[in-house]
Amino acid sequence: MKTILLIEDDENLSRGIAFTFQKDGYNVTCADTFIRGNEAFTAENIDLIILDIGLPDGNGIDLCREIRNKSDVPIIMLTARDLETDEVSGLLAGADDYITKPFSLSVLRARVTAQLRRTETKQDNILQSGIYRLNSELYKFYKGDEEIAVSITEFKLLSFFILHAGQVLTKEQILAALWDNNGNFVDENTLSVNISRLRAKIENDPKKPVTIKTIHGVGYIWIKS
Repeated sequence: MKTILLIEDDENLSRGIAFTFQKDGYNVTCADTFIRGNEAFTAENIDLIILDIGLPDGNGIDLCREIRNKSDVPIIMLTARDLETDEVSGLLAGADDYITKPFSLSVLRARVTAQLRRTETKQDNILQSGIYRLNSELYKFYKGDEEIAVSITEFKLLSFFILHAGQVLTKEQILAALWDNNGNFVDENTLSVNISRLRAKIENDPKKPVTIKTIHGVGYIWIKS
């Protein structure tokens, strides 16, 4: 179940929005101040935020900017201000969408659905294994927050390992996965070389690997860290 964080100080409006999305099958967490909204975001696993600009203890644009500095969670801003400069400020602060009051709940529901759909599409391009992360759309690999440069063959290896984390993979299985539609392939010696290169890039001690481990006489296993 997706969780929406609603940060809105108008009690009646907050109740109405929460009721609508709860009927649609969402879990809704409500907060009525800058501080409570920030605390709720930190404490819970939030999938989307609906954020009012005018909060009693702060500016929603500042809260948007603060959240965006640590997360790419979708943020839809609500405001009674219809000036173009306010909309621009909200979008520049990291908001994904901007709705002025009064608004239709049907429109808000559609905007929420669209943002969550985009998020799901992004997630489809990400493979995660502990501290390691692959972006298959951008062909990028990360260890924590550090991007590590890898070749196309190394990227394919990483993808196959992460998709089958915890499974013993034979050399034949790995070689078959690296074979492409153009008939280009990696032989066993090249496989060993690429695994050695990967270990040098990701293992703390490549001579004593703890992530890509050799299963003697069989192949390799990726241990999720």
